[in-house]
Amino acid sequence: MEPKYKRVIMKISGEALCSPENRPLDFDIIDNVTEQIIEVAAQGVEVGIIVGGGNIWRGARVGKHMDRTTADYMGMLATVINALALQDSLEEKGLQTRVQTAIEMRQIAEPYIRRKAMKHLEKGRVVIFACGTGNPYFSTDTAAALRAAEMEVDLIMLAKNVDAVYDSDPKENPHAQRFDTITYMDVINKGLCVMDNTAITLCMDNHIPINVFGVNEKDSIRRVVHGEKIGTMIR
Repeated sequence: MEPKYKRVIMKISGEALCSPENRPLDFDIIDNVTEQIIEVAAQGVEVGIIVGGGNIWRGARVGKHMDRTTADYMGMLATVINALALQDSLEEKGLQTRVQTAIEMRQIAEPYIRRKAMKHLEKGRVVIFACGTGNPYFSTDTAAALRAAEMEVDLIMLAKNVDAVYDSDPKENPHAQRFDTITYMDVINKGLCVMDNTAITLCMDNHIPINVFGVNEKDSIRRVVHGEKIGTMIR
């Protein structure tokens, strides 16, 4: 079966890479993610990745007594650690990958250049975008929406450690209502913790659909790319 989407941005939360024992990086989870990415890339899907850093540093929570700008820059550096871990796993399996950072650190990654990133995708390389937007006060969710618009993707794949969007935390409320589909405005009006409002608004303005799904579900990445109904679709 042909993939439904030809170019995607996958946003992987840092927490989704965390082990059940709360180790920052679970390499079994990373291998599961990268094996699926390799599978869909082999089918001709162009894949960009935005990775969060919450498994290593949660600036707003942990650094609440710090200067906000400093805490946010520390979070950006955390995303680079995750990006390099994903790159290493992908390249170990034979898939060419480039890490591009919104803050220059030339010894370990390319600086973000839109045209260069587009060329990498067209050549079948996975591009991992690190450091968010490079600006404090903007989340990696917003970075995912921004890069998705710049890369002209068909879909944002929001890979989380929860399998869909709910009206409350399903871990705390066994009666939480699950949504199969929902509009951008409903996400904002209901105050659902999916992406921040800036990211949702940017996706809405640019007509970019978002598929929220559980990263640990079997074959979840492949199923999303092929258009199967999995998780929650925001459009």
